[in-house]
Amino acid sequence: MPNDLAVLMVAAASIGFFHTLFGPDHYLPFVVMAKARKWSLLKTAWVTLLCGLGHVGSSVVLGVVGIAAGVAVFKLEGAESFRGDIAAWLLTAFGLAYFVWGLRRAIRNRPHTHVHAHLDGPQHEHEHSHDGRHVHVHQAAADDPQGRASLKSLTPWILFTIFVFGPCEPLIPLLMYPAAAASVWGLLMVTLIFAAATIGTMLIVVLVSVLGLNLLPIKPLERYTHAMAGATIFLCGISILFLGL
Repeated sequence: MPNDLAVLMVAAASIGFFHTLFGPDHYLPFVVMAKARKWSLLKTAWVTLLCGLGHVGSSVVLGVVGIAAGVAVFKLEGAESFRGDIAAWLLTAFGLAYFVWGLRRAIRNRPHTHVHAHLDGPQHEHEHSHDGRHVHVHQAAADDPQGRASLKSLTPWILFTIFVFGPCEPLIPLLMYPAAAASVWGLLMVTLIFAAATIGTMLIVVLVSVLGLNLLPIKPLERYTHAMAGATIFLCGISILFLGL
């Protein structure tokens, strides 16, 4: 194995790991949505894996097409930057919309008391809140756990669409083009190593974070979990747009 290809393979693993770890948009959306939507660890892992494949795969396809067609690397970098802007705006918009929906839901489900009077005893009162099983028929389908096109079922696909648009910025210029100059085999190996490092890091960080979050005493804030999830995703989008994270 040529030394330069070995260096590229090590670089692919390192870049994939740190690129993911230092980009909170790679894992925070899954952590907060898993908590808000009460996803199982298995579902959380599958949604994260699916979005990770879409995230890396879209850049791989663009890179392979560009290399095969002999497109200059700076043109592909421009295309990746444009896709990144679209993904950031989609993430921001989704987060804001989900925050508004979650806040509205939290206000509607705030605890309240009812007074009960019995003919053979004193009055008493009890406190409760209306969850998805007690909503009125005119509420949005997303509030209805039996809804045919509920927000619950759409959320993973919304995240997948956003992550397909989201580029892996360092993959094409730093790894794919130099590896392709060595050999097709080198290009394949470097790409697979980068994909494994990126998706593997996403899965580990997401699952560990979800397990840790489940240990925190946040029961009093449970009705705000949707709003907090939306706010977190919104801030992720803002940080990409204006801070370059």
